[in-house]
Amino acid sequence: MPESPASDPRDRLPRVLSLWDASMLIVASVVGSGIFFTPSQVASLLPSAGLILLAWLVGALLSMAGAFTNAELGSMFPHAGGDYVYLREGFHPVAGFLVGWLSFFAIYAGTIAALAMVVAGSLANSLGVGRTGTLVLATILILGCSLLNLRGTKIGALLNNLTSVAKIAALLIFVVLGTLIGEGSLTPWFGSEVGLEAGNRAAEGLDAWVRFGQALSPILFSYLGWNASVYVASEIKDPARNLPRSLFLGLGLCAVLYLIVNCIYLYALTPAELMAASDSGEAAARNLFGPIGGTLVAGFVLVSVLGTLNATVLVGPRIVYAMALDGLVGGGTDRVHADYQTPGVAIIVQAVVAIGLVFFLETFPKALNFTVFGIILATSADTAVLFSLRIRQPERLRTYRTWGYPWVPGIYLAVNLAIGTAMVLGSPQETLTTLVLLAFGLLVYFGLVRNAQSA
Repeated sequence: MPESPASDPRDRLPRVLSLWDASMLIVASVVGSGIFFTPSQVASLLPSAGLILLAWLVGALLSMAGAFTNAELGSMFPHAGGDYVYLREGFHPVAGFLVGWLSFFAIYAGTIAALAMVVAGSLANSLGVGRTGTLVLATILILGCSLLNLRGTKIGALLNNLTSVAKIAALLIFVVLGTLIGEGSLTPWFGSEVGLEAGNRAAEGLDAWVRFGQALSPILFSYLGWNASVYVASEIKDPARNLPRSLFLGLGLCAVLYLIVNCIYLYALTPAELMAASDSGEAAARNLFGPIGGTLVAGFVLVSVLGTLNATVLVGPRIVYAMALDGLVGGGTDRVHADYQTPGVAIIVQAVVAIGLVFFLETFPKALNFTVFGIILATSADTAVLFSLRIRQPERLRTYRTWGYPWVPGIYLAVNLAIGTAMVLGSPQETLTTLVLLAFGLLVYFGLVRNAQSA
């Protein structure tokens, strides 16, 4: 008889999250600042409306390929911890530890630090405070979100639901009003100068493919967070059904939003304006609705990033909590709060690490660069482990099987590895930092194993 997927018997977190909660967790995780800040990078590489929309569509399809993989893995192991559990089961405990170590420190704690600095930096400018004030504000934001999620998973999920619905509604209103009453035109994108430049680049052959691949990098980063629900699988009701559905529903909503928002950018901004816009949303709103539109969108960006910060704070502790269940992390990190039924100690540990990274990294770009390569490694690893589990555990019950296996996950893995290679060549300092963190994690793991054997 195939083994039925079940929660880890040591896991004491209650199943309180519905399909809607899990789907909105993905929306909250994905829709942050990326859709506002990355379109200019894409337009600089692809000065053609058709190619820009095609690139965003390809990014959505590649992310969905990752979702297909995680849906199968999550249905097999509906546990807290996500890819830590998958690599532990599919490769070796040391592989699980390293991806858990990397996910917790480089991805989640690093992302929390980066997002807190974005919001704090904007607030600091408005309040007229300097560097110290910015760091204090970032610390307060991290502590506030951590306390909120400590008080209950449903409370944190409720805030995610509210911010996610607000994001969806605001972006839809932006698109509809921009189309109906905004002053814009698609004509500049089909002018002779743009068409000639795009045609020349297309004629360059290989260079055109390279540029398209480079444009996918910021797009894929804008979709990161699409697998947020797998980390809280042990808290989702009926995870065998609802976990895969949450991945597809949450990511599907994000993909539709991203495509239609890019359409309104193309309508509102000329090629030169989109390339020069550090915040495409604010620039588009100013062109469509005047100064007040830009101010409103700038405020919305802050709310959007704050929602993503809260979602990240909710997800991250489940990684270190799962590792603690296996005895790989001490300090009572596996404890569940008696009153709130949350991984309280793990939440506190994450807050301390994230605040430490805020003071160590200080600026948003440094904090962001610290996380990107780690994300590429982790998503590549949990895609590769699908192939291992198909061979090593073919009889294990899978309530969902990856669509298009082995080609779809294979293509997704190849794209991730290509982006990772490009990052090693283009950002050696940031990638080296991540690799050093991995090496240190390896030393920690073998130290833990040695202590356990001598005990």
